Amino acid sequence: MVEYQLPKLSTRVRFPSLAPISSYFSWRSLDWIIGLFFLVFGASGCATVREGIPQGTAVVQEGVYHKVQKGQTLWRIAQIYQVSLADIIISNNIPDAATIEENQLIFIPGAEDILEIPPFKQDLSQSEFIWPVDGRIVAYFGDRQGLRRQQGVELATLSQQPVKASRGGRIVFADYLTGYDYTVIVDHQDGYFSIYGKNSKILVGLGDMVSQGDQIAKTRAGGKGTFYFEIRKDTVAENPLYYLPQR
Repeated sequence: MVEYQLPKLSTRVRFPSLAPISSYFSWRSLDWIIGLFFLVFGASGCATVREGIPQGTAVVQEGVYHKVQKGQTLWRIAQIYQVSLADIIISNNIPDAATIEENQLIFIPGAEDILEIPPFKQDLSQSEFIWPVDGRIVAYFGDRQGLRRQQGVELATLSQQPVKASRGGRIVFADYLTGYDYTVIVDHQDGYFSIYGKNSKILVGLGDMVSQGDQIAKTRAGGKGTFYFEIRKDTVAENPLYYLPQR
């Protein structure tokens, strides 16, 4: 058995051993950990359910088309227009593994005017996500790997490259995790978690508060393997490229 002190709890919580029964279980262990944090601390929001529309009924939505500019993300567009990210994805039939591109037209449901979105500036965008490392994407969200689908992105990086917190929050996991090597999980305290896996060294401890851009880990030595990054809304993994600025 392995013990971890969960933040905000007065008692210690025991996690089952992370030694894998099978390769499938070892990858599902991260789902279990995130699910536990969500169960303990609760959801910060609620899902929107559309009711009263008969199946097969055509629905005409009001809205505007926004032309994507360099550096913009679906996450930032949704924030500026005050529309949920899920509504934008559904209205545009955007596949799970898709990225948005410069000059692409995105339909914004319910919007009345086209809004200007200022250029991305890291020091003024603490509520947004930044790239945790520099590197080339070698596996995308939704890619099939054996019997499972990729729940994050993997990047080829330089040896011992600093890993930065994509957004500020509290460290709720900082340890070795089967299938992910040395792993850090940041709770952004608004229902979002970011996960940094396949590292060689962890630079933070459980319960630490970090700011966007703080170094929290280092990538593998000798350029071996890849760095793994994941963003979750509550317990559900979402495409990190919806949140990260174009490069």
